[in-house]
Amino acid sequence: MAVSPTEDVIRFGVFELDLKAGQLTRYGTKLRLPQQPLQLLAVLLERPGEVFTRDELRSRLWSSDVFVDFDHGLNKSIQKLRDALRDSAASPRYIETIPRVGYRFIAPVSNGHRPPAAKVGVEPSIQLPDRVAEGPAAVVAGGHKARWWIATAAVVACAAIGITVYVSSRHPAVVTYTQLTDFTDSASGPALSPDGHILAFIRGDSYFVSADPIYVKMLPNGEARMLTNDPRPKYGLAFSPDGSEIAYTVMGGSVFETYAVSVLGGNPHLLLDNAAGLTWLDPEHWLFSRLRSGLHLGIVTSGVAGDHLREVYYPPHERAMAHYAYASPDRRSALVVEMDGQAEFTLCKLVSLEGDSRARSVGPNGACTSAGWSPDGAWMYFIALVEGQRHLWRQRFSYGEPEQLTFGATEEHGLAVDRDGHSIITSIGVRVSAIWIHDASGERSMSSEGEIVDGPTPPVFAADDKTLYYLLRHHPASAEPELWRMSTDSGESAAVFTGVSMSAFDISPDGKQVLYSTAAPGKNSQLWIAPIDKSWPARLISDAGETRPHFGQPGEIVFQRAEGNVNYLERMKRDGSGRAKLFPYPIMEINGISPGRKWLTATVAYPEGNSAMPMVVAIPLDGGKPRRLCKSYCYPVWSSTGNFLFVPVEPSSQTSPGRSLAIPIGPGETLPELPPEGIALSDQPGVVPGSQSVDRAELVPGKDLSHFAYVKTTSQRNLYRVSLP
Repeated sequence: MAVSPTEDVIRFGVFELDLKAGQLTRYGTKLRLPQQPLQLLAVLLERPGEVFTRDELRSRLWSSDVFVDFDHGLNKSIQKLRDALRDSAASPRYIETIPRVGYRFIAPVSNGHRPPAAKVGVEPSIQLPDRVAEGPAAVVAGGHKARWWIATAAVVACAAIGITVYVSSRHPAVVTYTQLTDFTDSASGPALSPDGHILAFIRGDSYFVSADPIYVKMLPNGEARMLTNDPRPKYGLAFSPDGSEIAYTVMGGSVFETYAVSVLGGNPHLLLDNAAGLTWLDPEHWLFSRLRSGLHLGIVTSGVAGDHLREVYYPPHERAMAHYAYASPDRRSALVVEMDGQAEFTLCKLVSLEGDSRARSVGPNGACTSAGWSPDGAWMYFIALVEGQRHLWRQRFSYGEPEQLTFGATEEHGLAVDRDGHSIITSIGVRVSAIWIHDASGERSMSSEGEIVDGPTPPVFAADDKTLYYLLRHHPASAEPELWRMSTDSGESAAVFTGVSMSAFDISPDGKQVLYSTAAPGKNSQLWIAPIDKSWPARLISDAGETRPHFGQPGEIVFQRAEGNVNYLERMKRDGSGRAKLFPYPIMEINGISPGRKWLTATVAYPEGNSAMPMVVAIPLDGGKPRRLCKSYCYPVWSSTGNFLFVPVEPSSQTSPGRSLAIPIGPGETLPELPPEGIALSDQPGVVPGSQSVDRAELVPGKDLSHFAYVKTTSQRNLYRVSLP
């Protein structure tokens, strides 16, 4: 839409530019921006979608006497403008760079008026105003549950009859939505049968692993039917070439396993062990992920008879995990979804299936969790977390620029490309998290003002058992969350250090200091220490890539650091001196530390046969032999007093909070006798004398078994068919 320069107010997205007042606002809030970037924005908005050359911008905004400083001034103004708009040069939503030419404004714009109402008799498609498309996050952030459900209902109702959302790209396109499921809870992880007639999904809210059941539904209007009642953590649904079976990955024991179940129902059967994210290349060949050692997961192919196993791609880092591979229609390439050496989802990779093991990053600059191809192989599709929002993107194969297709407060999880290539099925919805307190008097909800982040540092009680510390990400989300604290007596909460982003933290045993790591994009992670009362400025300890820090023995800190392709557990003094390895062997990741700082829990590897299998151990910080805690992967947590160690033995699901074993700890944090192979899933209290069951798998233990906190996430997600522009 062309905007006349005589109009006083120009709207785009959640922004308004008042030309007369020389003021840019976001959601009505004034933004501080120098005049030069404001004038630059005004010029770009004169001709949205058209290129302004650098020479043209120079003549419009810079006089001849500052010609020498023009390049620096223009680059600086563009960067300030992008910062204000929360835009990115790599994945632009508003200002696109045309290399060696100039810039253009690529988002739809209008004057200050709302779009007109739909005319009677027109197809029931609703155009969302930009503020509605991005606005529910502001309601969620307010913490008012009733208002949040009203906003959610409005968004979902609009989507049910078909939403038209204008999105920004090189040429603004139109995306429409058609609702396929209608649950009051959630559906995720969609997979389509080869003929496109059957939709399989998990009845739960997860972009990765879920203990909820698998459902199937005939398209377009069949009833959803439960297919499995398997309580184990699962993910990665895929149809067999003839559409008769659905394969899925199960996480249980020490390795991944792939099971299959008939689309007609019945008992699942083991299809292949040490196999995850399995799909069929053709009726005779599989493409899947396989553990080489520890948790090092890579992409392989094999015949369905188990022959001709061939490694395609393994990430360089020994802790990295390539979870999924999506083969191109011609079976020459594959898109890979992987975690890095710090167990964080990273950019998707493009690999060759024809013998070249090199990989190239593709898609937007964010955590990629799903991918797919158009039937003709011309487009690659991604679900990626960019600037705190998980949305649908596409990119031309193989060197196109990533282009965002969906926006707003609702987010997408998982994708399945329809066989005609005209649409994608994905899970769309919203979620809000809150802290709940459980004690002898019952349970009560504590308000929150954003998304509470569970990992890699979950919430933790301070020594007084009345203050809860946690990481909080606001919406619209920032790159990293902030540290907050809450009084469990009054419910009052506040940021500990406003504007300080953290990726992980630990509170000192006396509750007076915080040790934290930060991770700026493209830079090494840094370690900082600061007093809770802000009596002295935060002090940088090191910037050598340390992560997951903890206060250790008196005067020391312990942390995880990558050396080459492996992680090590290290220690040093609080002033950054005296660095040394605490454990001589590589580890996969640090899990936590006991309140008395005697034990540090970590995931390590040990030899078994010709491979190294993962196990969770307690490592004594004062020397001694590690103790095995879990038979398979788990995430144990300590009570705030150190009297109990909680080990999850039944995963949580949409219908169950799961279960943990509370293991009693003796004086001086003495561990009891544990099973030689560690505690296994579904173990009962009798496995360790004196242990007790607690009906919650993920909790923040307090001073006794009746006192704990937990993060409760309320979500509503349904499956939608998204038309492609």
